[in-house]
Amino acid sequence: MVISLPPREIAPGAVHVPGWLTLDEQRHLVDACRAWAQGPVPIRHTVLPRGGVMSVQTVCVGWHWQPYRYTRLAHDVNGRQVADFPGWLADLGRRALSDAYGPAARAESADGGSTTSRPYEPGAYELDVYDPDVYDPDTALINFYDGEAKMGMHQDKDEKSDAPVVSLSIGDACLFRFGNPETRGRPYTDVRLASGDLFVFGGPSRFAYHGVPKVYPGTGDPATGLTSGRLNLTMRVTGLR
Repeated sequence: MVISLPPREIAPGAVHVPGWLTLDEQRHLVDACRAWAQGPVPIRHTVLPRGGVMSVQTVCVGWHWQPYRYTRLAHDVNGRQVADFPGWLADLGRRALSDAYGPAARAESADGGSTTSRPYEPGAYELDVYDPDVYDPDTALINFYDGEAKMGMHQDKDEKSDAPVVSLSIGDACLFRFGNPETRGRPYTDVRLASGDLFVFGGPSRFAYHGVPKVYPGTGDPATGLTSGRLNLTMRVTGLR
């Protein structure tokens, strides 16, 4: 039996929705990610400008990301154009935004002291940032974490748009560290993201530093189609044409 937990506001504009994806949706995403990983631009360990190599493996759709810009052609891999961003994925992103920021959503206090639920007030922020009807993601970065992979604290700031980031997790759980827009250090909140979880960050938290210090091997459900490791798919609006 799956117990559905309520959405939780981690910071203003940053919402965790546990168990948001159904098992069938997770299987579908795993199959899609496997296909994208084969090409036209295959999954790879990204090489950073100073020569470091990221421990996660990354594949993109819609636009190709390389440090620290988006391009249509993957000049750092094989020079080809990445797979198109599918309409069904954009629809999923809009539904995610609606469920995370919708007026009917309830949020549990993230301070550990109170468990009183309260309604979101999306009107407190710019409407176009939160309105799912105008949310039009055009790229997704898919990161695969093995049991040893990590992600340092960073900002998602290569986009020309400040529309929210929609993040989906499948497979092994991880420790997700969500910080603030000013510094890589404290204050931050540690959140355990499990398979099927949704995390959206926009508005005041759109450029918050965040990272993954740890993955918990063996915590995923093989029924998703992923027998080990963690998939993280993040949808963004590049603001490019």
